[in-house]
Amino acid sequence: MAYEDPAQLADLLQRLTRRLRRSQAERLSPLGLTPAQERALRLITRSDEPLRMAELADRLGIVPRSLTTVIDALEQAGLVRREVDPRNRRAILLHLTDRGAAVRDELREARRRAAEDLFAPLTDADRKTLADVLERLDAVA
Repeated sequence: MAYEDPAQLADLLQRLTRRLRRSQAERLSPLGLTPAQERALRLITRSDEPLRMAELADRLGIVPRSLTTVIDALEQAGLVRREVDPRNRRAILLHLTDRGAAVRDELREARRRAAEDLFAPLTDADRKTLADVLERLDAVA
């Protein structure tokens, strides 16, 4: 494909992102997780302290009531538990369970394999170049 304008690059990036998400979703399905549940669980596992529901919703870019359904499913699966924040009784903290911690490693591996499949045609030098370009674009935002 010959480069003609930035819209082509945007379209290509969107196609590749969709492909990566589909591949990740296929790998997550045996774990019984949707992509939305995986993203929420990933942010919960990365946090040093339990996240408040509102804070997680903000990080995900969704409204808190949309997050409730996601957290309901994660709690039902035994991956997270809710607890009232002792510092603010109106806030709910999200804690990773032992089962959630075990699933976290499976999630990481599923995401890694999906990314490896997408980037398999690239050499190590190509991957470094792509990472450098994407980091430059990300730094502008």
